Amino acid sequence: MTGGPGRLVPPPLRDNCFALPPGVSWTPVDDALRRLREGLSVVAPVEDVPLSQGLGRILASDCVALRSNPPAPNSAVDGYGFAHEAVADDGPQTLPLMAGRSAAGAPFAGAVPQGHAIRILTGAQLPEGVDTVVLEEDTTTDGGRIAFRGPLRRGANTRKAGEDVAAGAVALAAGRRLSAPDLALLAALGLSTLRVRRRLRVGVLSTGDEVVPAGQAARPDQIFDANRPMLLSLMARWDHEPVDLGHCADDRVGLGRTLDEASEQADAILTSGGASAGDEDHVSAILKDAGVLHSWRIAVKPGRPLALGLWKGVPVFGLPGNPVAAFVCSLIFARPALSTLAGAGWCTPQAFDVPAAFEKRKKPGRREYLRARLSADGRAEVFASEGSGRISGLSWAEGLVELADGARHVRPGDLVRYLPYGGFGV
Repeated sequence: MTGGPGRLVPPPLRDNCFALPPGVSWTPVDDALRRLREGLSVVAPVEDVPLSQGLGRILASDCVALRSNPPAPNSAVDGYGFAHEAVADDGPQTLPLMAGRSAAGAPFAGAVPQGHAIRILTGAQLPEGVDTVVLEEDTTTDGGRIAFRGPLRRGANTRKAGEDVAAGAVALAAGRRLSAPDLALLAALGLSTLRVRRRLRVGVLSTGDEVVPAGQAARPDQIFDANRPMLLSLMARWDHEPVDLGHCADDRVGLGRTLDEASEQADAILTSGGASAGDEDHVSAILKDAGVLHSWRIAVKPGRPLALGLWKGVPVFGLPGNPVAAFVCSLIFARPALSTLAGAGWCTPQAFDVPAAFEKRKKPGRREYLRARLSADGRAEVFASEGSGRISGLSWAEGLVELADGARHVRPGDLVRYLPYGGFGV
């Protein structure tokens, strides 16, 4: 892995990173994803952290093994070690047994003469003169000799030095998000300090006069803020650093101040509400006034409007205010975009085809995502209502069924594309 003191800061994003081709009005999902993938790059700086703090962090450089694993040839079983040339190819074998043994962390100090055997335990370094081990259960002994039956291949029940990872080899490549098994591997290879990307700081802001935090008194014309806790928890689940930016009323001056402050605290900003082109859609309006708005009308259900721009160099993703649409757009668009900004690269959700347990007629022109889960027999069930105001469907579901852009009549038993929540890291 590369060294060097201090924090390395990537270059800023280009001002036109969200720009669509001229004349585009409705953007297909695949085109939107491709444009995001081509326009975004890493913004998270680089830092060094102890191995113990590596879980969920993204490698900024390749991790190279400082030593081999295993570091020396060793036994894979409890048994007796000897030189393979000393035994016949098959039939009964008898070897005199040397005094002493080789154990893990307490190797035999001398060499084993050809034609002799020595007691050896699992994980113990092979003494000089030993290249083969016979399993203890396959032998008999009187304390001075061992007897077993061949044939036995050369190197049986042993591990070669570096057969897992050799010293100097790349164990894990840059861009990998570290898991607990990854940390075990790096520790075994002698690494104690890791060069990683700083966690991407993602600010989450709710907007709208009608929105109030849960726990406060709400008038009949107001709703509780479902988006902010949902989005903040998604950021934590995706190993980013959530930054709670609170709530902003429908006030462009106040929204501008909030975005100014957010640009100092966050590497990316997610807003919910105000992303369309109505009178009270202040997120898109303030980005437009600043000359940085790229309003995407995506051919997707639920969803459609995404207000995208750079506020003082910080990317802003203006999500729909409807919680169902905000959730789906976060999974489909924000997750891979944030992964790219964080240094882990573009991520594609897991998906597989399963039989449908429902019937649906779909018109052409938009891609649709249905809240779904698998039945006991592996068929995709969908939520009873497609209404995007039914937040309970998000909790009921365990994934999404994706219906492609064209027209389709889905009948029970037809194969449909199922994207489990787990494939989105949820």
